[in-house]
Amino acid sequence: MKNILILFGLLTLTGPKSIAQFGKEPILNLQNEDKRLLNWGYYLGLNQYDFQFEYKNDIGRDILVDKSIGFNVGLIGELNINEFLDTRFEPGLLYTARTLGFPGFTTEADAIREVRSTYIRFPLLLKASTRRIGNWKPFIEGGVYAAINLGSKEDSLDDNSSGEFRMKKNVYGYELGFGIDLYTEYFKFTPSIRGVFALTNELVPDNDPNSPWTGNINAMRTRGIFINFTFE
Repeated sequence: MKNILILFGLLTLTGPKSIAQFGKEPILNLQNEDKRLLNWGYYLGLNQYDFQFEYKNDIGRDILVDKSIGFNVGLIGELNINEFLDTRFEPGLLYTARTLGFPGFTTEADAIREVRSTYIRFPLLLKASTRRIGNWKPFIEGGVYAAINLGSKEDSLDDNSSGEFRMKKNVYGYELGFGIDLYTEYFKFTPSIRGVFALTNELVPDNDPNSPWTGNINAMRTRGIFINFTFE
């Protein structure tokens, strides 16, 4: 994730026309961009997803989560409320993978479960911006989302005793973030960072209530971080 943050900073601050466009007295680009009632665009990005566990009993051994880098892609529809506020609908597709390590097992086949998830996401956000400063404008944003986990395996009859880790298909949560709108000569480019927090308990327990995998888990919720690059 450190490398992703470095990349985010470089893409934000560099470019062939960065000095001319974002100096003290830049030539203003896209002066009517934020005056339209509706704006459209798309985004590409990276993510890193984790799990937050709540246990029934504290046994002194946590489930380990090995995180990896996934990707996001989607569309943007923006409704301009006023100079400082916009509402945004950002339907998109997200892929991520996590590897869980369960304590108390002697073999890797029993202890390790790989969780690959493909989410179709429907975030609804409120974006609050400052006044435009030359060719850039900082903002914060937040809102709620619903998601469908296509890799949930919720309806599978097999469970961890057969090597199948199951999750719920429908997920709900909220997200908070910040970013900077950069007005280039031809389009608005927006790098942003966003935290994602599920409210839904996503775990489908094993059939055995005393399962060594899920028996001590009271709830399991996704949390993660996005770095998105938006083009409008």
